[in-house]
This record gives sequence, structure tokens and C-alpha cells, in this order.
Amino acid sequence: MSINKSAVLSPDEVRQTVAQAAVSLGLVGKRVLTIIPDGTRTMPMPLMFQLLQEEIGAHAAACDYLVALGTHPQMNETQLARFMGHPVVNGMCGKARVVNHRWDLPDTFVDLGSIPADQVVEASGGLLSEAILVKINRLLFDYDQVLICGPVFPHEVVGFSGGNKYLFPGVSTGEMINQTHWLGALLGSYNLIGTTCTPVRALIDRAAEKVTVPISCFALVLRKQEIAGIYFGSAPEAWKAAASQSAQEHIQWEERPFRRVLSVLPRMYDDIWTGAKGMYKLEPAIADGGEVVLYAPHITEFSYTHGAFLERIGYHCRDYFLKQWERFVDVPRGVIAHSTHLIGQGSYDATSGGEDLRIKVTLATGIPEERCRRLNLNYLDPRSIRLEDWQGREDEGINVIPHAGEILYRLVNQSVRTNGSSDY
Repeated sequence: MSINKSAVLSPDEVRQTVAQAAVSLGLVGKRVLTIIPDGTRTMPMPLMFQLLQEEIGAHAAACDYLVALGTHPQMNETQLARFMGHPVVNGMCGKARVVNHRWDLPDTFVDLGSIPADQVVEASGGLLSEAILVKINRLLFDYDQVLICGPVFPHEVVGFSGGNKYLFPGVSTGEMINQTHWLGALLGSYNLIGTTCTPVRALIDRAAEKVTVPISCFALVLRKQEIAGIYFGSAPEAWKAAASQSAQEHIQWEERPFRRVLSVLPRMYDDIWTGAKGMYKLEPAIADGGEVVLYAPHITEFSYTHGAFLERIGYHCRDYFLKQWERFVDVPRGVIAHSTHLIGQGSYDATSGGEDLRIKVTLATGIPEERCRRLNLNYLDPRSIRLEDWQGREDEGINVIPHAGEILYRLVNQSVRTNGSSDY
């Protein structure tokens, strides 16, 4: 365990943690699989890959890597090489295999049973009542030791990312994503994000208990691109310690609400499915009637994986779906959850068919105006935006957020909003 709140950690300090972990686990001659994030997460993977290979790979029978895609698109070898910091050729990075999680292939998975309905009811506070099938990438069972290695940030569904989330839904089925993200939508991202004890985390931890391979975790806390803290231990323990520090590093408390924000998305987000974090992380700090403008001229699609569903349902508040559920029973719940997360809080009048949304969400991306408006999103031509027109206007409630999507903004003494349908 390493923490330094006044400065980032040096590579040697990080190496000490990795070396101590390798000794404590006794990995000489064993097969080790490390689960890592994909390119949509800030992660000093070149450094961690080097240290893991030197401290573990040099002594283990195998030291391979599985990319926890969830349902994100596969990374090609050019993307993997950039992410790992070393060439990836024919699935090999030096002596290590690097494998994309194939969530789209049924043969990927092994069945671990289910979380019974009564436990789902208990964990979700009665919001979900169906048993959840627990399936995970069968590759884990080809190894003697599984390591999780990834960052911890505030997260819109599970409170804080990291830990067992790299297993479920990171290398599990779409069903786990649908169930957990829908529960997050029912509870509300506004309420969950940046909190440590959430019903969604409880369900994920229950699922992780069914994995019989030994699992340990390196949980990283980042300050921009560098490591401010690294924690090693069981996934729940390491995650909990990292989440505590992430709350200090990654939540910015504001005295006054923002009226209008230009949320500048980095290129690591290549569609709205991932780039929507630029809205999630700002929503709690936006004034009623305010606006978030997602600025990303490089983004040209809503989702490379789930685009067809989103074109059909558009973006709406939670009650829009709940009050006419029969129209959407065949749509994956995770897609509906994403829709509600991006649009934010609001209400729906089933009689008039009208929505009353708390804030305005506008896209200034490479997605054409007609597509944005058809999906119930506002549009601003990205070519019309000049950063200098937005900067220096904080006194007016106008703000620019560079590299949006990781720092959470909240208001001091902020109350929880429930939309009247959840007592969480």
C-alpha cells in the first residue's frame, strides 16, 4: 500500500508495491492472468506492464493480460500497442498474451450459477426481483492466480469504479451489465456517483464470491496521468482503500452551481456511450435549467456497439421508460440505463406525452444535427465554439471543463434527489 497526498509516486515506489505483492502471493512457476482496463480509461499501463513483467512475469510460468471491455468494442493491435506501451503482434506483447474479452461470443463464458432472487431483492432494496445469472470469461480458470490492475474513479452506476467491477461486468456477460446498470438508473446516477456503499456494488461483490480462482487486486488512484496511490490486497479491500483516496482526488466541491458548462471530452472517448461521462460527472453541479454542452468534434457515433437500439429509443428520463414499459421490454436494460444517465433527471406525463427535464444536454460533436434532435438531444455546431468565448466567465456560472469525464463535480451541502420514486 502506498499513498502520498503531497506528490505522486515514483516508479520505484510503485515497483516496491508490485514486488511485495509478488512475494506475498508466491507466484514463482504459476500461471498469472491480469485483468486490465481498455483504452477508455486513463491508466499508466506502460509502467504497470513493465513492472508486472519484471516482478511477476520473469518468475511465473505465464503472465498474461485480459482486457475488461464490458461491451465496448475490441481493441485492435495498434490500439493495444499504444495502450500497453509495447508492440502487440499476433496477440503477443513480448512474452505475454494480450486478449480482448469477447463478450459477444457465447463460448467465452462459464456458468457460475446465479444470485438468487431473494438476495437480489435484499441488495437492491426491492427495486429488482429477478435472479441474476452469473457467467464469467472461462479464461480465468486456465490460470492459478488472477490479478485485477486498474484505476478507481467516481462512477455513475457503482459509485466508484475498480475492484470487482473488473470482473462484473468487465469480463462477464451483457446480462450482468443490463441488470447492474438498470439498477443504477432506477436509483439515479445523481445519487450514486461518488458514493462507496451502493446496492450495485453489493450485487457485484456477491457475484465475485462465486469465482473460485484466487483473485487479488492492484487498485490505482491517479492524478492526471500519474499514480497518486496504489493499493494491493483482496479486490474489496484494495478497492475500498483506493475509493477513499479517489474521493479526495477526484471530487471537486463547488459553492455555486454551474449555469452552463462546456465539457471538453478527450479522444479516449470515441462515442457517446463512453463520452457521456462528461455529463455524468457534471450533472450534480448543474443548476436547475442549466446546460451541459459535450464538446467532442471527433465523436461521430452514439455507440459503436448499441447504436441501433439508441437510434430506436433515443434519450429520455427514467420515468419516460417506466411509464410505458411495454414499448421497451425487448430493449437491453443497459441501453435504457445509458439513455437515462445521459439525459439526466426529469419527469414524464403519460397523458400529454411530454417530458420535463431538469437540465439541458447539448451535443457539439461530429454527429449531425438531424440525428441529435431525432434522439431527443440538443445540437450545437462544434465549428461555432471558441474556447476563449467560454473562459473567464465563472462569475456568470459559465465554465469550461478540460479533459472531462473523470473528475466529479458536486455542490457543497448538496441534497440527494430521488425524483419521488426511490427512497435511496
